[in-house]
Amino acid sequence: MSETNKIYVTEEGLQKLKDEYNNLVHVVREEVKSELAEARSLGDLSENADWDAARDKQAQVESRIAELESMLNHYELIDIRKGTKKIVSIGSTVKLEFLDTKEEAEYTIVGSTEADPLNGKLSNETPLAKAIMDSRVGDTRTVEVASPYEVIIIDIH
Repeated sequence: MSETNKIYVTEEGLQKLKDEYNNLVHVVREEVKSELAEARSLGDLSENADWDAARDKQAQVESRIAELESMLNHYELIDIRKGTKKIVSIGSTVKLEFLDTKEEAEYTIVGSTEADPLNGKLSNETPLAKAIMDSRVGDTRTVEVASPYEVIIIDIH
């Protein structure tokens, strides 16, 4: 399997994926089966809105289950407590200064499934994360976006 197909998750993120998968398989899927049975009992399926809605819901649920199965079969566990303090990598918490605004921000680099920038969790696939990967404290990096900007790595922990 190539590096790009891996899904990077923390222990917390992995547990959330497993919980969602179990809920969909053991609870929601059964609810959809009941909805389908009830809609089928109403008669003619060709003009049955309840049947169409239940089938749409079933397709969405099965699609998400397949997506989760793929993630759970292709994940790589990252331990944010063990991120190296010398080089930025997935799992590192990084304090940055944006040179254009002189503002500072702290982000933990996580896999895309756990990204939550408003809460300091930055996907490893974002331009900012890509720009700072493999950098050290004191390094200045240019983030290649429509209007490029520079950041300096203040701290890695």
